[in-house]
Amino acid sequence: MKKLVMTGGGTAGHVTPNIALIPKLKEMGYDISYIGTYDGIEKKLIEEIGIPYYGISSGKLRRYFDLENFTDPFKVLKGLFQAKKLMRKLKPDVVFSKGGFVTVPVVLAAADHKIPVFIHESDMTPGLANKIALPRASRICCNFPETQAMFSDRATVTGTPIRAELFSGNADAAFTYCKFAEKKPTILVIGGSTGAKKINETVWDILDDLLKSYNIIHICGKGNTKPELDGKSGYAQFEYVKKELADMFALADLAISRAGANAICELLALKKPNILIPLSKAASRGDQILNAKSFKKSGYSVVIEEEELTGEKLLKSVDSVIADKEKYINTMNGSDGSDSIKMITDMIDELANKK
Repeated sequence: MKKLVMTGGGTAGHVTPNIALIPKLKEMGYDISYIGTYDGIEKKLIEEIGIPYYGISSGKLRRYFDLENFTDPFKVLKGLFQAKKLMRKLKPDVVFSKGGFVTVPVVLAAADHKIPVFIHESDMTPGLANKIALPRASRICCNFPETQAMFSDRATVTGTPIRAELFSGNADAAFTYCKFAEKKPTILVIGGSTGAKKINETVWDILDDLLKSYNIIHICGKGNTKPELDGKSGYAQFEYVKKELADMFALADLAISRAGANAICELLALKKPNILIPLSKAASRGDQILNAKSFKKSGYSVVIEEEELTGEKLLKSVDSVIADKEKYINTMNGSDGSDSIKMITDMIDELANKK
């Protein structure tokens, strides 16, 4: 039996593509283990699907001054020793890395043990963790042709693996779950696993205007819901959803989302008209802005920069996208429909067989 170690963590976006690959890899006969942080979001998500999980020390790699910059390198070094020990114990044929700071010691340990490393880079430009890890990669898969050009023949545009369950949602189940009373076009507001403060506040500012024409499903992030809005007709708010998300996507006529690469690839795969509000450069390295611009250029999305986000602009954009909904769907239907899961698992298998 061939052995595979997967790694990735910090946000759900660094874990869910791995989860999407697991059923196919199991079908291909792989013995899979997962390395993540001690208590990150990845631990719960992976343990829920019954994959052996190993936690290691992980420090954040920052481009800005922080007192923890003096202690985190020691955490990374500890994680490297732990990852090397796990490589000797698990003896994987391949390591698959999705990104996040925890992956750095895992990739370095794998390279040190001459284990082939496969890295998935979701964004148009690599983050700091992947910048460190990518030189050790045997193969790289990515979402954008612009990324492929950076790495020559080592890189392939595969897209992001999408969880199969997202395609089997039940719109009626979501309508009932959200306790909607009236059939209206539905807007799904989703800011990622931790929510999005600016988006949440803007939606609340125009909520009464939105509810005149739309039902709203609002995924706010942990601790971000407003109890006073519970039970408001046509409005359903949640901190976080998991198994219900597929049903909510099925019901949604429009999604308002951040522009993380995994999120926008899911919207494209599901053919959901969308408004993207990328994280600003003040709060990120600007990767979401580049992702959003690419999707806007392709005709898949309307983009509102966070600095320019107002209730009036968002309301006008919602009305405009809903009016042109079929145009956006037709454009997305013309996108490359590559089977990301098959492409990636075939390449993993190729690396494993070479070893």
